[in-house]
Amino acid sequence: MNDTSSSSAASGWGNRLVSGFARTSEKLAGNLAGIAGGGRLAPEQLDVIEDALILSDLGPRTAARIRERLAETRFERGADEAAIRQAVADEIAAILRPVAKPLDVTAFPRPHVVLVIGVNGSGKTTTIAKMAHLFQEQDYQVMLAAGDTFRAAAIGQLGVWASRLGVPIVKGPEGGDPASVVFDAVKAATEQGTDALIVDTAGRLHNKRELMEELAKIRRVLGRLNPAAPHDVVLVLDATNGQNALSQIEIFKEVAGVTGLVMTKLDGTARGGVLVAAAEQYGLPIHAIGVGETIDDLRPFDPDLVARVIAGVA
Repeated sequence: MNDTSSSSAASGWGNRLVSGFARTSEKLAGNLAGIAGGGRLAPEQLDVIEDALILSDLGPRTAARIRERLAETRFERGADEAAIRQAVADEIAAILRPVAKPLDVTAFPRPHVVLVIGVNGSGKTTTIAKMAHLFQEQDYQVMLAAGDTFRAAAIGQLGVWASRLGVPIVKGPEGGDPASVVFDAVKAATEQGTDALIVDTAGRLHNKRELMEELAKIRRVLGRLNPAAPHDVVLVLDATNGQNALSQIEIFKEVAGVTGLVMTKLDGTARGGVLVAAAEQYGLPIHAIGVGETIDDLRPFDPDLVARVIAGVA
């Protein structure tokens, strides 16, 4: 890719991020409007900023942290709205940078096994296809495993994506044993020297015990074939869920041993500030974010760009 097309792609992604975080950044901007002061912010101004951050779904912990930092800040040219936004962007970036970690294919021997989990409706199956596409762009060979055997629609949807992407898929009958599908997939991926195996799983949170037992069985099967697998357990979160997404992290950490996050459906109606709340509260790696439905709409997480977009200084 030449420099022109590269910068064009980057600006296109930046524009999509601005649209994706529009609800969060507009809400924050509206609540920060009119705040101005001298070298330091007054306590009542800090109260307004803290409330604005909470209302923008960044969460009380993040809001308290940013308030504390702003209280210590001496604004050399006065605390106008632009200076406050920049200070907020800097602090959000400081929260996000430590958790920004692309999903890498590192396992040897191959395959690198990625277990993908998330509640039904979170965009999990589509996200798996986008992850596969990201790996393909890095010249990795990919295989998919349809481990969500409880929904024929999930098996069918993953099959359609596999066909579009030109990657093999291992699947079983509806209602079949997910661990058996995973066993067959790891065996096939190992024999074929496939770089990455992405495994779909059921997203039934109404019965945590059943889901926990199913995931434990999958892990046991993986462990027999490849003791290091799964190498990643990625939770797909729907950004439109706002603070409810945090409770999903809590549950899936307990049930599945989540190692990283992908956030989807940042489409302008989303409550994207929850991304910052998740980083502050859990410190789990954020691998990628999705801003739309096309195959190119999932990209590695850029903490500085996201911080600027949320604070409205991009």
